[in-house]
Amino acid sequence: MEVREVMTEPMYIDKADTLSHALDVMEKKGTRRLLVTHNDKLLGVLTMRNITKELGTRKKGNKPASSLHVATAVSENYVKVLPDTKLDDAVTLMVKNGGVIVVFENDEILGWVTPTELLQNNNLDGYVAEVMHKNPIVAGPADRVSHVRHLMLDNNIGRVPVVEGDKLVGIVTEKDIAKAMRSFRDVVEGSKQDSRIKNLIVEDIMRIGVKTVYTNTPTSDVAKLMLDNNIGGVPVVNLEDQMVGLVTRRSIVNGLAQ
Repeated sequence: MEVREVMTEPMYIDKADTLSHALDVMEKKGTRRLLVTHNDKLLGVLTMRNITKELGTRKKGNKPASSLHVATAVSENYVKVLPDTKLDDAVTLMVKNGGVIVVFENDEILGWVTPTELLQNNNLDGYVAEVMHKNPIVAGPADRVSHVRHLMLDNNIGRVPVVEGDKLVGIVTEKDIAKAMRSFRDVVEGSKQDSRIKNLIVEDIMRIGVKTVYTNTPTSDVAKLMLDNNIGGVPVVNLEDQMVGLVTRRSIVNGLAQ
């Protein structure tokens, strides 16, 4: 199978647009990344993680997200391939380089391949235990959001399960933090942001009623769960509902390359 058979139409944003607008586009389109262009030229990729990093950066001062431009948060986290590239090779490239696959021909963007397309177009064998992250980084409900943001950025992860004692009580994603940071910048006066940010805790923004799977859940089933609900990761629990791992789209893609 070639990438031309599975690629989809990318979603774009201009470098002059604001980060607030980019968040709105991501929310509307149900995506975590956008290709950044200007004058029909590809400049890079804007991801939810880029936005999370940018909105929590002190050097941006007290500017609201509606005053910060996409150009400040662009990364080159993509790989160019031709449309006849084999899908197996695309998987290897994605695992090696991270980011997304952008399909080009004669300097024209034909499409892209994200983890979503790879999960939709591969036979997924085995069980969750084989592809999950064991001992994932976790947070508590009373932890500061700024602390969890640093955990995500320092460890290059997009979600952190929230536990209390030995029980899973919620999850926080980079999207939750990006939206919280946008609201914080919009509402809190600049001179008060440094002191007020300490009052924003995980419990304020975490999602509850988290979907979970077991270690013996078939990988194909958890992939379908993530695709059907447009979520990037699912905590893995044992029969006592204690969390023992975290399975993500990326961890499944990594398993495809092995």
